[in-house]
Amino acid sequence: MTDTARTGPLADLRVVEMGQLLAGPFCGQLLADFGAEVIKLEAPGSGDPMRQWGREKPYGKSLWWPVVARNKKSVTCNMRTPDGQRLARDIIAQADIVVENFRPGTLERWGLGYDVLSADNPGLIMARVSGYGQTGPYSTRAGYGSIGEAMGGIRYVTGDPGNAPSRAGISLGDSLAAVFATIGVLSALHGRSVTGRGQIVDSAIYEAVLAMMESMIPEWGIAGYQRERTGSVLPNVSPSNVYPTVGGEMILIAANQDTVFKRLAAVMGRDDLVGEPRFAGHAARGENMDELDGMIAAWTADQETDKLLERLHDGGVPAGRIYTARDMFDDPHFAARDAIVRLAHPDLGEFPVHNVFPKLSETPGAVRHLGPELGEHNDEVYGGLLGLTEADRVDLHDRDII
Repeated sequence: MTDTARTGPLADLRVVEMGQLLAGPFCGQLLADFGAEVIKLEAPGSGDPMRQWGREKPYGKSLWWPVVARNKKSVTCNMRTPDGQRLARDIIAQADIVVENFRPGTLERWGLGYDVLSADNPGLIMARVSGYGQTGPYSTRAGYGSIGEAMGGIRYVTGDPGNAPSRAGISLGDSLAAVFATIGVLSALHGRSVTGRGQIVDSAIYEAVLAMMESMIPEWGIAGYQRERTGSVLPNVSPSNVYPTVGGEMILIAANQDTVFKRLAAVMGRDDLVGEPRFAGHAARGENMDELDGMIAAWTADQETDKLLERLHDGGVPAGRIYTARDMFDDPHFAARDAIVRLAHPDLGEFPVHNVFPKLSETPGAVRHLGPELGEHNDEVYGGLLGLTEADRVDLHDRDII
């Protein structure tokens, strides 16, 4: 059931989301999931392009929009016009947070830079998500998530060593930048509780990716070591790989820690491997990864997947299937933790979507409703929040301002 009542730890906050596609809107989604009132400003007539992305036949509707716009309010506003800019400024004057992911300089050209907005609202926090950040020689370049993934280093090390760099099957760079923007917003909120003033949160896609690259920088800067693509394994971490089972299925086994490798050897009936010098210790197993993987694969190849996983789990060995969405729908652990919830969609009926994570014990977030129709909340925001009359709203609509 759809529940529009806002609850959660951020329920006292108002957010204005002015971005589009994913890098900014995912930040807005995360804030909305935990109760913030997120007012999304969209171009009249067209709205966020995400309304058309993720379209899946035969439904003729975007199956992505209801997710990334969940829990938000949609208001149309033509910010390329002086009247639209004035409306945006009036709404932001009553907000705690602004989220945007336009190319740096765009808001300033519209008269909506932080200097202007914070003069009206000194406590305002502005999250700015972009490809390269708000400063530096590349800041004004067009920046997409894929380019940030390449510049941040993750593309180079992803994929099979015999092929060109690959990508994850999701918009990883955009989402990471949004997550870091959210962390910045929450940190800035804490800072505001001390100083009373807001600030700018500058989240660059390439830097969000770089933050995930573990020890890559000192490995090169100190040791001159360049990480390369290694396919399904991490260098010198063994055993931790994909192994075959009966019927062409595959499972993951991760037993690289000494104590866990001892458990795996016991499940395999190969306690002798623990004392074998080639496999005694993390470094030795890493040096002999191919040989060890071959031995494990020969053991798993003639075993039925479910029975093998049961033996591994009983033996305390981390292992599991490589899940597809179908597996998630059928999994009892997903069901027990409400990892997938179902809400009513006006056209598609019951609509499954992942829940809010992480789970909070006292003030949890919730999926209250799916993505709204374009301009669905114009009357509520322009009439209720700004106090514009119906005649005013009709005039703005007729002039394509809203």
